Amino acid sequence: MTVHSAASSGLAPERTTLPNGITVLAKNTRSIPAVTINLALRTGSSGDPPGLPGAMYLLSRMIDRGTETRSAADIAEDLDGRGITVTVNVTRHVLSLACTCLTEDFEPVFALLGEIVMRPSFPASELTTRKAEVATTIRQDEDNPAVRAVETLMAMLYPNGHPYGRPQKGSLDVVEGISRERLVRLHADRFAPSELSIAVVGDVPVAKAADVAARVFEPWHALAPPPLTLTSVPPATARRRHVIPMMNKSQADVAYGFVAVERSDPAYYACWLMNNVLGQYAMGGRLGDSIRERQGMAYYVFSNLDAGLVPGPLMIRAGVSPANVDRTIDSIDEEVGRFIRDGVTGKELKESQQYLIGSMPRALETNAGIATFLQTEEFFGLGLDYDRRLPDLLNAVTADDIREVARRSMDPERATLVIAGPYDERPAAA
Repeated sequence: MTVHSAASSGLAPERTTLPNGITVLAKNTRSIPAVTINLALRTGSSGDPPGLPGAMYLLSRMIDRGTETRSAADIAEDLDGRGITVTVNVTRHVLSLACTCLTEDFEPVFALLGEIVMRPSFPASELTTRKAEVATTIRQDEDNPAVRAVETLMAMLYPNGHPYGRPQKGSLDVVEGISRERLVRLHADRFAPSELSIAVVGDVPVAKAADVAARVFEPWHALAPPPLTLTSVPPATARRRHVIPMMNKSQADVAYGFVAVERSDPAYYACWLMNNVLGQYAMGGRLGDSIRERQGMAYYVFSNLDAGLVPGPLMIRAGVSPANVDRTIDSIDEEVGRFIRDGVTGKELKESQQYLIGSMPRALETNAGIATFLQTEEFFGLGLDYDRRLPDLLNAVTADDIREVARRSMDPERATLVIAGPYDERPAAA
């Protein structure tokens, strides 16, 4: 095993690479006799097979429904008896399993999670039930203006089948056609020790965490899957607008956005601060202050930055009454334009830096929060000392840096926007 340690200050986790390629990130905390286990596989919805969007999401709903030696009922009984809930989540790039257990239960729970990851059985009887649940969720999404607006915006920003533009849950016809054999093959194709990182945070010695991981996963050997090729999309060259009439709804939802930066871009920290000023800080940044507080036009309004392995979206979201749709979009245009023209004030920059730096200790108050942070460090290659370096990275951003990234990332003339809800922009008949 190869072991690396961070500097003594800060989180100072230890990183171990097992002989089969698995990465173990361990941090010993003794505040309570409990431990969080977080297993993350670099195989999210971007790894859906061609023509099968939603396959990885369905696999995530099936992976804990039985193994080669345990039924779904056996797994549920074991977890329930220990008072444990395992959360399975899938994003564009990662499928994760996480839980928190008592220290005394660490080894048997870890062994169970290892079996779920390595040897899921995908029983046919469970597949029918999970397909029905996923189909219900898809139908609910199709009837939800907010989901429709966001998914349509992502498809417009990332066209031509780009993984970022595909709905993660897929479609009804695709999900219905996925067989048990296809899930087995998908697991064999995309799951491998080289793709797994494990974070263990809590009342367990660091050496023990690595030893237990080595023992549980020692039998697992599989070739690394071929890397997924993700292409960057060119920024929009003109303004685009799409309306999804849903006339039986009471609220319209607006999704307005751009392709911004990737996580490895040095401008990421300026973009992060820009997003905080624009639509996050206090009551929703400038957008919230203008549109919700002063004009009273929105039920909610905020912005969100989702930087990924390729440039991700910067999205502005608003929920409004149908009568306020056009005024809200005009106000968003105005705030974005003002940001490009004037940038941030010294006060906004300082307060946002303080807010983001101050929020990090709160995010690391729990074992689960630390485990998530360590997995993010590992996925993006940020380094074991990232928690110590982050304040300096944010404090180094200047107002000019933010103005430059705003001009590069945003322009109302190149905005893509989607309106979903009881809104019809067709002119009234004469």
